[in-house]
Amino acid sequence: MKFLDLVMKRQSDRRYSPEEVAESDLLQCIEAARLAPSASNSQPWTFVVVRSEPLRKEVAEACSGPLKTFNRFVAEAPVLVVMVIEKPKAITELGGRIKKKDYPLFDIGIAAEHFCLQAAELGLGSCMLGWFSEKKIKKLLHIPSSKTIGLVITLGHTPPDYPHREKIRKPLEKVLRFDRY
Repeated sequence: MKFLDLVMKRQSDRRYSPEEVAESDLLQCIEAARLAPSASNSQPWTFVVVRSEPLRKEVAEACSGPLKTFNRFVAEAPVLVVMVIEKPKAITELGGRIKKKDYPLFDIGIAAEHFCLQAAELGLGSCMLGWFSEKKIKKLLHIPSSKTIGLVITLGHTPPDYPHREKIRKPLEKVLRFDRY
């Protein structure tokens, strides 16, 4: 598959079948994320994979918001991956302070997209979530209070009738400049 075809295939999937994700496929997605580049090669991430019941349902509920109506699809996903942000190398941290940039956030974004692109290549669906109760998930997964959860990613097979959506993006001339803004 050509890279742009893979980019077109990858979407945020919000329906999952109950079919289990093969261990080899899950590990391949984690490996793709692990190999992602990061500032000063800090690799500021830990992947906490949640598959067992009822823990997965409890983590899914922590992604649903105060009225339990948001992100309801998360409970359908047979795998949840919680990305914990780890302390970067000292040089990265210093550079981030000087430049007022949070490089580990960039890094986990890159790693998460590697994960999701690998999932798409394997025919799996995924969705990155930024809405969740960090406090509840930390408690459920015994994540130290000093750590930060960057993202939760759903992973699973989508139903056969699940549509592939056309990408709606701004036209190129709205987002591209040469030599000046």
